[in-house]
Amino acid sequence: MKLSQKGKLVYSEEILGRFYVFKDRLQAGALLGEACRQIVKEVDYVLAVPMGGVPVGLMVSKFLKAKFDIIICRKLLIPWNREAGFGAVSPDGSYFIDQAFVKSLGLSEYEIMETIKEQMEEIRKRNEMLRQGRDYPSFNNLKIVLIDDGVAAGYTMKAAVDFVKSRGAKETIIAVPTGCLESLLKLSDHVDLIVCLNIRSGPWFAVADAYQEWKDLDYEYVVKLMKEYERECSLNVKNL
Repeated sequence: MKLSQKGKLVYSEEILGRFYVFKDRLQAGALLGEACRQIVKEVDYVLAVPMGGVPVGLMVSKFLKAKFDIIICRKLLIPWNREAGFGAVSPDGSYFIDQAFVKSLGLSEYEIMETIKEQMEEIRKRNEMLRQGRDYPSFNNLKIVLIDDGVAAGYTMKAAVDFVKSRGAKETIIAVPTGCLESLLKLSDHVDLIVCLNIRSGPWFAVADAYQEWKDLDYEYVVKLMKEYERECSLNVKNL
């Protein structure tokens, strides 16, 4: 796949603006991993946003031979529209809010704080299920790649960026199979590089429109993938 770069954005000219370019998240992760190997080369950690970012991140981690972990950030959902958000919260409780959007929605401080509490409880639950309740390590002076299955509004990814920076990350890179151009440009102000193979623009954007096979992922599937990855890594170490 031929890659091009404009500013901080690295993308594929072959699939620029196109729909349904990936079979599924695993195939997208393999293509993204190969692109990252060309552009990013060595990194310390690959951190994936669950649930959809996990299969993508595991593939990228294999290509980069980097440590893998999950970074649990959650979108702050509009109370009357559970498909849309107005910001996101990080594992440590720090949060990012789109103030202009919140003002247009007319959300009260109470509604905002209740939404944050709700998502912090979900972060706690997911951390127990997916990371056995572990605290996050320091990322001091480390090079970090942040992964999701796509960037729409970019709220969750912005929270992830803020979190790794707060823990000392030296270099922060976003890598996603697909993304909305407007959101990627906003995020580019806060990171060192963005690798996004399928960039699309326009008034409507859905991450799912980049995938031929799309479904919500559950805990069972994600845990199974991570256990398979851990077994594969253990075998590779034994064979050295």
